[in-house]
Amino acid sequence: MTTGQPLLALEPAELPVDAIEVGRILDAWGIKGWFKVLPYSASPEALFTSKRWFLMPSEKGAKAFDGVVRLAVKEAKEHSDSVVATAHEVTDRSAAEALRGCRIFVARSSFPTPDKDEYYWVDLLGLDVVNREGVHLGQVRDLQSTGPQTVLVIAYDGPDGKPVERMIPFVSAYVDGVDLAARRISVDWQPDY
Repeated sequence: MTTGQPLLALEPAELPVDAIEVGRILDAWGIKGWFKVLPYSASPEALFTSKRWFLMPSEKGAKAFDGVVRLAVKEAKEHSDSVVATAHEVTDRSAAEALRGCRIFVARSSFPTPDKDEYYWVDLLGLDVVNREGVHLGQVRDLQSTGPQTVLVIAYDGPDGKPVERMIPFVSAYVDGVDLAARRISVDWQPDY
């Protein structure tokens, strides 16, 4: 590396209004500028289909840049239990190491279109959950993967006014339908379960 040249030449950018945090850069992978990514989804299609990632520096440690930058991804692929990627601006191991801890954002508009009855977790967060009798059971606060199935974590106010959680398996036996436009999930579930 020539003295005075920046380690990374990253283009400053504005975070898209529909940006979703999809993962974090763990470390360099190999010597040719590849880096290992921890995806936040078990199905990280957004990392594979988007060729423009937006990065924010890690909250801790040294920072290779300030603010938000755009990264032009050449390739991203699955490798063991994670994802590895390379970008035009990252040409060697030192540059990849400088990205350690960076948060990765992708514009929601660049996510692949899900198939019928498939949903991105981020689209389910905040939806109201109502049972067949019209009883409001709360709002989706989180989703958890329990191995064979996903579970909706529903937040609601308990009898004493304190927040309480209930969990409903996100499977067709209990979920009658998801209406993203109405921001509502209909379920076959009782409040006392």
